[in-house]
Amino acid sequence: MKHKVLVTGGAGFIGSFLVDKLVEQGHDVRILDNFEPQVHQKGAPGYLNKEAELIKGDMRDIEDLKKAISDVEVIFHQAAMVGVGQSMYQIQKYVDVNSFGTAKLLDLLANSENNVKKIIVASSMSTYGEGSYKCEKCGEVNPPLRSEEQMKKGDWEVRCSKCNSILKPIPTKETKKQDLNSIYALTKKEQEDMCLIFGKSYGIPIISLRYFNVFGPRQSLSNPYTGVTAIFMSRIKNDNQPIIYEDGLQTRDFISIHDIVDANILSMEKNSANYEILNVGTGKQITIKNIAEVLTKLYGKDIKPQITNKFRKGDIRHCFADISKIKSKLGFEPRISFEEGMKELIEWSKGVEAEDKFEEAASELKEKGLL
Repeated sequence: MKHKVLVTGGAGFIGSFLVDKLVEQGHDVRILDNFEPQVHQKGAPGYLNKEAELIKGDMRDIEDLKKAISDVEVIFHQAAMVGVGQSMYQIQKYVDVNSFGTAKLLDLLANSENNVKKIIVASSMSTYGEGSYKCEKCGEVNPPLRSEEQMKKGDWEVRCSKCNSILKPIPTKETKKQDLNSIYALTKKEQEDMCLIFGKSYGIPIISLRYFNVFGPRQSLSNPYTGVTAIFMSRIKNDNQPIIYEDGLQTRDFISIHDIVDANILSMEKNSANYEILNVGTGKQITIKNIAEVLTKLYGKDIKPQITNKFRKGDIRHCFADISKIKSKLGFEPRISFEEGMKELIEWSKGVEAEDKFEEAASELKEKGLL
């Protein structure tokens, strides 16, 4: 069945690939995007799908929203300010765009005639805080952030609060208690909660997708607050060492943009996950050090990452997804391997400008006492 679809943030990294797939499938697609300068330094990107209707507008502008939701049946809510560290000192902007922007959208839907029949909202693994762990002596535990005192000693691994043993990371389920450690994480939880509460009240199916670490082409290489792969890539392209905090052995779950798009499409097409929260990851751990080494090798550069043994306040040690729920509910299977995805990222990046703003971002964090 073909739908009239709105993608908020449809000019962004994830949104634009989603738009491409929806257009390819024959849907009538509309984009709402404000071309945030931090992401789109040169305005509208050249990769924007010409077959999609474009509304240059803001989530916080009611008139823009009215135009955006007109006759729409499905909304993919991707629009958000993205940056864990930056959110800690641009608090008003993150709350305004992410939380109040979402509230304005839902308020409009609640108080106007519309055709919306489903909303898929982009959430984040950042809402978990630390991932899930197991202690050999005490069983499964969900520890808080490591203390600053522990980090200053270079004692990087997460320890059991009962016996002080080093904990083993295990896949993180959707049922894990959320432990918010940044304003960004707070706003993503608020987006998720507002949409689910609204949907259940008005009988509009909602699916919340908790993205893990997404990578691929079209990431903004000149935005120092985007994903770690893009940050490393901008350093490498400019012949600078990738800077790694702690010892580089912290792990994340890296998932290709194409798999993220698949999860969104399945969420639209199937009703088996309505009103559910789903992890979208691969279920595999990769160290941050490995990411840097793979990128430099594939790029053919003789650059070694710099391990700083310093830390950023609020950083977690390990988090990777348990994807059993999305597999059972939607039949989702990640299909792009880490190696395949990295090769695609490298090839794309060769033709893209990358202004290395890492030092600038690090200075801001240091100035605020967050580094």
